[in-house]
Amino acid sequence: MKTAMIVMMAVVIVLMLVLIAASLYLYKISILRSKKDFLNVDPNLIKTTHPWETSTDWLQEQPMETIQIQSDDRLQLTGYYVPAQTDSDKVVILAHGYSGQGRDMSNFAKMYQGLGYHVLMPDDRGHGQSEGNYIGFGWHDRKDYLKWIDYIIKREGENSQIILHGISMGGSTVLMASGEPLPEQVKCIVSDCAYTSVKDILTYQLKTMYKLPAFPLIPLTSLVCRLKAGYFFGEASALDQVSRSKLPILFIHGDEDKFVPYDMVHRLYAAAGSEKELLSVPNAQHGNAYFADKEGYGNKLTTFVSRYVF
Repeated sequence: MKTAMIVMMAVVIVLMLVLIAASLYLYKISILRSKKDFLNVDPNLIKTTHPWETSTDWLQEQPMETIQIQSDDRLQLTGYYVPAQTDSDKVVILAHGYSGQGRDMSNFAKMYQGLGYHVLMPDDRGHGQSEGNYIGFGWHDRKDYLKWIDYIIKREGENSQIILHGISMGGSTVLMASGEPLPEQVKCIVSDCAYTSVKDILTYQLKTMYKLPAFPLIPLTSLVCRLKAGYFFGEASALDQVSRSKLPILFIHGDEDKFVPYDMVHRLYAAAGSEKELLSVPNAQHGNAYFADKEGYGNKLTTFVSRYVF
């Protein structure tokens, strides 16, 4: 009996060590600032040249200004400002996706500049030229975007009209920001292929990529994240935030998205209590809705934002 107890205790200890090691590994590959090589082999992402890079030549020709501000926790954040071609009080703040950077949003910057907007493209914490050793998945970033909004109001004046438009992680970021007390200068939100919460998307990816159940790795990795990055997965919820939002929201999602599953947009849409619209783009994969139907995307976007920005 004593020997059996020792064996059982040894098995439990080994199992706990394995789970801790696995949680630290998941934190490292998903949250810690590092090169995300797994994205290059994910079958649910388009493997052709990244479509957001096709306007880089246009961007290089713009009088782009590099801007730096400080986050509440004293990180230096970097953003890129492209002025409108004519006098304007309209500004769009573009939020990039996971492992990306602000300048990846050049196609959307070009589109909005064509609509008469100034454009701000921040690098999120842990990305690009911004400081930070972890990825916030939109949760801590939502507070950073409040700082960027304040910067724009100080720069452009109290009559500024501001839109937040995000893609993928950026889509969730602007939804998370929408639930915060925002100044009246923020007029509406555009969220493209956002996830419902960090817990939901990491649970989905764990199952899709590793064929593993959520328990116990997601709770354990969430604890590691809380200790190292300051947030639990469960609190980082775009669902909860949109339920508090009073801003008009345009939800966009491709119906062939297998990276952030299509059903998430319907859950977000249902949770939103403010004015809202949904654009479902047929045959569009993750992050590719604009490129799958430029005309339909552009028309819907223009019609939506023109109701709130004049």
